[in-house]
Amino acid sequence: SGVAWNESHHCRLLAGLVPDQIQMCRRNLEVMHSIVRAARQTKSVCQKTFTDMRWNCSSIQRAPSFGPDLLKGTRESAFVYALAAAAVTHSIAQACTSGELPLCSCGSVPSEVPGPDFRWGGCGDNLRYGLQLGAAFADSPLKSSKLGTQALKAMNLHNNAVGRQVLSDSLDTKCKCHGVSGSCSVKTCWKGLPNLDEIASDLKSKYLAAIKVTHRLVGPRKQLIPKEMDVRPVKETDLVYLINSPDYCTPNLHLGSLGTQDRQCNKTSVGSDSCNLMCCGRGYNAYTEEVVERCHCKYHWCCYVVCKKCQRKVERYVCK
Repeated sequence: SGVAWNESHHCRLLAGLVPDQIQMCRRNLEVMHSIVRAARQTKSVCQKTFTDMRWNCSSIQRAPSFGPDLLKGTRESAFVYALAAAAVTHSIAQACTSGELPLCSCGSVPSEVPGPDFRWGGCGDNLRYGLQLGAAFADSPLKSSKLGTQALKAMNLHNNAVGRQVLSDSLDTKCKCHGVSGSCSVKTCWKGLPNLDEIASDLKSKYLAAIKVTHRLVGPRKQLIPKEMDVRPVKETDLVYLINSPDYCTPNLHLGSLGTQDRQCNKTSVGSDSCNLMCCGRGYNAYTEEVVERCHCKYHWCCYVVCKKCQRKVERYVCK
């Protein structure tokens, strides 16, 4: 993150790049800040999105040296690939808007006719440029690498496309009001992307409904089709996976499972973060923790708030 990205030899500093990505880096040095930022966001957003589940995305910390759970075609790898592909497109699209990149600027003005009370203006996110460069960067390892089976490559390319499709579908109209005393007589509107947390939330729903597939000849070429005969055909918006995931209950390095021992759980929940599900029926230990919070806050005219600090004891639960 401390690299200036103004010399082509900097491209050699990033571990895990394939030759096509190194070439792209050399030709588009100014984009690398956005790509590095996207990698950091992918890690943090993935862990935040899955903090309440047995698999909490901790295996992404070793990227680009993925563990077995992210290398063998599980539904977890489906989510990570889709999120990473969306993140790099998102980061580049917004870098255009903020003026970080000299070769692109605001997104084009939408072709749809504006409503009677608003006009197109502002600076929309340049999704087209983000998709163009983002897809080239994210997909090139899967197209050029000799590693992995054809089925795994097809799965990862499909899930990358799902991530970008979810991002494209999220492009929304955002507006700002103008007028005397904020009367909003005119609204200036543009097309903008939501933050990556929202994209991750949509992809998590697709992760939970992911379809197990096999790579088989259908007519002249191989396609990803559902493993079970009674499952509907795979759509362009479905995440797909090849093999079942470990249950993530106990440590198993061969499967990439870290286990849930010492993970915090919620005693009153009935969801995935409940002590029963998180701890896989092994039970849990309780302990108390002192937390310091702001309290007894008073507003002083004008214009600041003064608070005291209060200590209180909170009961926590961790899996055995």
